[in-house]
Amino acid sequence: MGFDLQPTLTGELVILRPLRPTDYAALHAAAGDPLIWQQHPEPTRFLPAAFRRYFDSGIASGGAFAVLERASGKIIGSTRYHDYRPGPPSEIEIGYTFLQRAYWGGRYNGEMKRLLLAHALRSVDRVVFTVGANNLRSRRALEKIGAKLAGEIDRPTPDGSPNLLYEIQK
Repeated sequence: MGFDLQPTLTGELVILRPLRPTDYAALHAAAGDPLIWQQHPEPTRFLPAAFRRYFDSGIASGGAFAVLERASGKIIGSTRYHDYRPGPPSEIEIGYTFLQRAYWGGRYNGEMKRLLLAHALRSVDRVVFTVGANNLRSRRALEKIGAKLAGEIDRPTPDGSPNLLYEIQK
C-alpha cells in the first residue's frame, strides 16, 4: 500500500492509537454530548444507531484512531485517515474527527492534527480535509493548522449543504 493507515502517534497531550472493536462503549461515552455534533451535517451522531454506523465504518476503514488524553489514558475522541490515493500526486484524507468539548480550544486538536500531518506528509504529497460549509467550528480549526480552502466538492452533506475541500501540501 505504501502508507501506514494506523500507526500509534504520541504527543505531549494525546496518543492516537488504532481504534479497536472493544473501544465502542468508551468512544460512545465520549461522543454522547449533543453539542459536539451541533454544527455537524449528521447532528444526531450522539444517538446509538447513528454512532454505531460511525463506529463500525471506522473499524471497517482500517484507518481509524482512538484519541486518548495522554495524562489519564482516557478516550476523548476519534479521527481517521481514509481515501488514500497513491497518485501521483499522492494524497490522503483526514476526517471523521471529534473531541469531547472539554478538549476544544485548539491545543488538543492542534497536536492531534500535527501528529497526523507529520506522519502523512512523510509519504504523501497532499493531505485533504472535507468539511460541511455550515461547520464553522471545524473550518476555523482547519485554518488554524494552515489548511487552505481548495473549493467546493460535488458531494453534499447529509443535511444537503455543500462540502468544502481544504488542503495542506508537502
